[in-house]
Amino acid sequence: MKKILFVLTASAAIISCSKVKDGEYLITGTATGIENGKTIILQGADPATRMPVSLDTVKVENGKFEIKGKVTEPAFHTLILQGANGPIPLILESGEIKVTIDKDSIQKSKVSGTYNNDEYVSFIEDITKTQKSLIDFQKKNNQKMQQAQQAQDTAVINSLMKQYMEIQKEVGENSKKKYYTYAETHPKSYISAILIQNLLNDPTADTKKLESLYNSLDESLKNTTPGKEIKTRFGQAKMPSVGATAAPVGSAK
Repeated sequence: MKKILFVLTASAAIISCSKVKDGEYLITGTATGIENGKTIILQGADPATRMPVSLDTVKVENGKFEIKGKVTEPAFHTLILQGANGPIPLILESGEIKVTIDKDSIQKSKVSGTYNNDEYVSFIEDITKTQKSLIDFQKKNNQKMQQAQQAQDTAVINSLMKQYMEIQKEVGENSKKKYYTYAETHPKSYISAILIQNLLNDPTADTKKLESLYNSLDESLKNTTPGKEIKTRFGQAKMPSVGATAAPVGSAK
């Protein structure tokens, strides 16, 4: 009995220690080596225009920063550090999001702490491995291509371009397979909804498979902005085309 009470008490203590309530987000950032006073902007997109909009601005103090607010659904946002050469992408969602900024390479900054952000990091790492052969080919042949262009050596240029296109096609096919597999195995991940939404723009996509994947998504994802847009797309695809003649009632099928 004492053991059960201890477990319940410990669980209650953990819950009470949470710094955010449901529907709130807290971004706690570590910015070691970044001078005091540097501004950090939390940037999202206007739902109507899709244009960037600043949601909050804070300053780095003693190598740390904090941004808190309310959120109704997960969505991609970015953190922009004053003077940095690029943004830090993250998924703004309910929970405690931890950000560690790499002052020497903003692209190496780390985001963690919530389910969808952890999933996004893992997904990007996996896709990057898939694209490694293409990146390696570019690094290996970049100088060779520049020399060929300067010498107007079309034979070398065409050969390199052909090899590049073949690798790019293979990488694209492998990446697409991973998109389908991820969405199929992660019905609660916001990334799955985004992948289905993007795959619908591919004319070669298997729409029946995508609809099946959409139907398997958690209800919470179906109620997000991309989830609703996916549902609308499927509804539009099933509507009769303009000018189509409806078959007479009772006619043979």
